[in-house]
Amino acid sequence: MSDVPTLPAADRALILGSSSRYRRELLARLGLPFEVAAPDVDETPRPGEAPPALARRLALAKARDVAARFPQAIVIGSDQVADLAGQPLGKPGTHERARAQLRAMSGQTVIFQTALSVVCLASGFEQSDLAAVEVRFRALDDGEIERYLRAEQPYDCAGSARSEGLGVALLDAIYSDDPTALVGLPLIRTARLLRAAGRVLP
Repeated sequence: MSDVPTLPAADRALILGSSSRYRRELLARLGLPFEVAAPDVDETPRPGEAPPALARRLALAKARDVAARFPQAIVIGSDQVADLAGQPLGKPGTHERARAQLRAMSGQTVIFQTALSVVCLASGFEQSDLAAVEVRFRALDDGEIERYLRAEQPYDCAGSARSEGLGVALLDAIYSDDPTALVGLPLIRTARLLRAAGRVLP
């Protein structure tokens, strides 16, 4: 029998398994104390892997990776993949890749698949969810793409457009049942899974 005490859910540390400052800022809105730990996960898509499956797999892998280091904690993992006609678009990383992404999305509807997993090894809790956000891009010319990229440099953002910033000017419409999902962490679903894991929220 293990000598490690079993903690009530309310006493467990809450850890965000992410290096994203956007997710950190979003989770802070729930008013719960939490820590941050960066997961060590290979985010390379598998051959033929659909964007929703990729997002779900990576979110769970991130949560499990951090939970393995902090087994008593409740760990949140999340991942976002931009889905353009079934093709995954991740973080561009460079100006050239961001330009190519925005050219490809010009005049198109893109589904931003934001997956979420909550894991606690000590209690055996593990649940996941997925928020799909439909985003319609305006027809963009090369000049406005270039001006936008120079102004905002969204190279760490899946799909190369920050809807919470100047990137909203590139869009025609956003449809979502979880408004913060597009920024990187669906808070309605996060609150739901944390309550299921035993945390008390307002």
